[in-house]
Amino acid sequence: MVFALYVLMLLTVATNVASAAYVMTAIRSVVAFQRHAKVSENFLPPVSVLKPVCGLDAGLHENLRSFCRQNYPEYQIVFGVHDADDPAVAVVRKLIDQCPETDIVLVIQNNTAGANLKAGNLENMYRAAKHDYLIIADSDMRVDERYIRTVVAPFEDAKIGVVTCLYKGTSRGGFPSILSSMFINEWFLPSVLVSAGLREIRFCFGATMAVRRHVLDMIGGFKLLSQYLADDHMLGRLASDHGFKVALSGYVVENVIFEKSLKSLFQHELRWSRTVRAVEPLGHAFSFIMYGVPLAFFGALMVDVTYDWDFFEVALIALAVTLRVWMHKAVRKKLELPRDGSLWLVPLRDMLSFVVWGASFFSRQIRWRGKTFVVRPNGLIDPIKEPTA
Repeated sequence: MVFALYVLMLLTVATNVASAAYVMTAIRSVVAFQRHAKVSENFLPPVSVLKPVCGLDAGLHENLRSFCRQNYPEYQIVFGVHDADDPAVAVVRKLIDQCPETDIVLVIQNNTAGANLKAGNLENMYRAAKHDYLIIADSDMRVDERYIRTVVAPFEDAKIGVVTCLYKGTSRGGFPSILSSMFINEWFLPSVLVSAGLREIRFCFGATMAVRRHVLDMIGGFKLLSQYLADDHMLGRLASDHGFKVALSGYVVENVIFEKSLKSLFQHELRWSRTVRAVEPLGHAFSFIMYGVPLAFFGALMVDVTYDWDFFEVALIALAVTLRVWMHKAVRKKLELPRDGSLWLVPLRDMLSFVVWGASFFSRQIRWRGKTFVVRPNGLIDPIKEPTA
């Protein structure tokens, strides 16, 4: 029994060392990240921007309007909804009136190719896209006038088939929204930069997926992607499988966040975590090293049970919290985020992330826009019929 406790204590201490090494690497990656990439003035191909919408996201009008005010010679905006009664339709029609100089199309069609309704929406919208370079961005994203010009720049290299962007969270609500934006900025974004520093990326993010039309057609189009939960991830993976590179742009999109409750936050992040588990099972299994604060508390407990070294226990926890605070400050400086008093929430946010990670292993069911799905190990999704009253 004593030997087993000793071994467990050594394992937990080793895990804490690995976690500290990871966070320090992530901080270095954040500091080194170049946000403002050079943009060629000689490569400005016509672009179609596809914006699937569903319901009234926080700040929807300003989010969508930002895509209609681009400093770019020729571009088209295609908005798409499934239902003519969707409240987002009125917002889009208002934008069409406000931006007569912008080529804007609204597609209303309820046909769905697969269980992923967003990708099914994109399949409907794709038929209205005029140009050979496509940019897809979620409706809760906001950009400035340099967006298209910056995102298409990597396509000057013929080997690049897909371009994607990181995104930063800005909260438009209370406590749950702040926690959500913290996860995006201080846990998710650094993890992507670490991954990109180790190998070529093979995935995209819904914040921005830019793709050549012939590459999209080659991999099976949105019709194929609509069978998967993580259509963004699969777009990058399938393009890579066909020999094209995925480029990570230096442009950081703004994700406008409004979480109405802690319950909705937990459900949202649990869906996200189970999605990652489906498409990157090994990486997800070992991603616990990102959560240094709960690991430090567990390590301190094991040291206390085994040797009762008070100083070492305090040092473990202090190191984990200090590194996370350092990350908090590095990210906010790099992303030019205003102070919002969230520094004191860092330990709580780390604990919550660990709980979400653990909960992701207990089921493959997710809730998405009021519907329940089962995620298969390969990322395909099957809808579950809701019981009728």
